[in-house]
Amino acid sequence: MDFLVQTEIICPHCGESFPLEVDTSQPDQSIIEDCTVCCRPITLTIRCRAGVIDSLAARS
Repeated sequence: MDFLVQTEIICPHCGESFPLEVDTSQPDQSIIEDCTVCCRPITLTIRCRAGVIDSLAARS
């Protein structure tokens, strides 16, 4: 099974979208990623199961 899932994130700062690869091997995650467009940090709260993203919230 492939635990890496590609998804699109919309930056809460600049409004641009960019691709992000999520490791779904851990069910509940809170990570910080920098926007690939404006470089500002985004806090991501992710709930998933193996190979599937159930919910993803992005906030500044």
